[in-house]
This record gives sequence, C-alpha cells and structure tokens, in this order.
Amino acid sequence: MGLVYADVEIENCFNHRRLTVSAVVDSGAVFLCVPEHIAVQLGFDATETETREVRMANGHVQAVPIIGPLRIRFAGRHCDCSALVLGDETLFGAVPMEMMDLVVHPATRQLSVHPESPYVPRAHAKSARRAATP
Repeated sequence: MGLVYADVEIENCFNHRRLTVSAVVDSGAVFLCVPEHIAVQLGFDATETETREVRMANGHVQAVPIIGPLRIRFAGRHCDCSALVLGDETLFGAVPMEMMDLVVHPATRQLSVHPESPYVPRAHAKSARRAATP
C-alpha cells in the first residue's frame, strides 16, 4: 500500500478565495492540515489566528495556528471546517472524510464517495449503548 492523494478544493468562507490542492489522504489523522503557504494564499495570516495544542505522532505537543471557516469540496460534496496550519503538504484527515461520507480504497489508492450513499452523504449521529445494570 502506498500514499493516497486526492485533489480537493479549499475555500476561505470570508473572502471566497479558492485553491485546488493535492492532499495526502490519511484516515489515521484527525483534522485537515494545510501548510502555511496555503493559508497565506487563502488570505489568512497565521500569526493573527487562534492556536490549538496538537499532539504529534511522536508524542510531542505543540501549539499551532488554526484557520477557518473553510469550505472543502471533493467529488460533488462539501463540508465546512477549520484547518491546522502545520506541515509541508495538505493532509486530509478523518474529520472532513466523515463529514462528506468518503472512503479510502487502499488497493487502488483512491478516495471516493461511500458506495452505500452515492448521491447524498450520510452521517452517524448516535451514541454507544450503555450496558444494562442488574
């Protein structure tokens, strides 16, 4: 299995600047992450935004800028979310994938709409059942 990439459109909801970027699709990552040069092209100044503490894969915790609101588009679907300003390439994590009901196909290294909901995205909005108490 190799890396999965997808072309996604990112739009700044304030000024409506849009970019299409090639993003690494990683269902093991949580958020959308964009490098600083993408944030700047969208019209954000990462030094003037809020920060969020992020635990990196190596366990290190660091504060990183967070930008938004953003509208993300892929395969005729969209979601609104924020992005962490982090790294050197765009990372498409589980949150936007779940919001748009997308699935990763490791064998073909492609991202697509969920085959069980090809026309309208589905969302799961339920809680875990509690165990019965005696």
